[in-house]
Amino acid sequence: MTGATGGSEFGAGLESGGDRLIVLRHAKSAWPDGVLDHERPLAGRGRRDAPAAGRRLYETGYVPDLVVCSTARRARETWDLVATELFATEPDVTEPEAAEPDVVYEPRVYAAGASDLLRVLHEVLDDVLARGGRDGRDGPAQGRTVLLVGHQPGVQELVLSLAGGGDEQALARARTKFPTSAFAVLALPGTRAGLVPGAAVLTDFAVPRGPVPAARG
Repeated sequence: MTGATGGSEFGAGLESGGDRLIVLRHAKSAWPDGVLDHERPLAGRGRRDAPAAGRRLYETGYVPDLVVCSTARRARETWDLVATELFATEPDVTEPEAAEPDVVYEPRVYAAGASDLLRVLHEVLDDVLARGGRDGRDGPAQGRTVLLVGHQPGVQELVLSLAGGGDEQALARARTKFPTSAFAVLALPGTRAGLVPGAAVLTDFAVPRGPVPAARG
């Protein structure tokens, strides 16, 4: 596991209500000649869609406290563009500005299946708990949100494994296809307690898309 960066406290209240896991597939990547798969960058479409995913997360209030991101270049670039929309957006004056999350760049997320992703999430959470809180808040923290940025087919397998039920339309879409830049939102009965097959509820599934460039005349 690599080091974490960021400023929010995630340790307290992991078992409290209102926790969620967001599973985001990286945005569309390019296939440049001679570049290893792990180092493939985002394509033009990916650079448009990733900010759209960030805006959708911001607008729906799905702001993470902890991010677990694949070390693959396309995943890291996706998170960078998502974060720009999540934390550089002008905050509502009636709401406190969100603290930037802890970010863990985890090599094991690359090419991982559902069981491996679950193992990684548990280990990362254990590590964050062991490090303890850092923002000076007292008492339990409510409604913690973890964001995983990963790859197919692992992200789809993970969502369908964890979801014991939920919104029928969202479930049907997640089963049918998990496109680039898509994200699924899973409500958990306690962050760590909910990271077992069938324990979560799928509440949302979105496929944000950026603006299509105008055709040249």
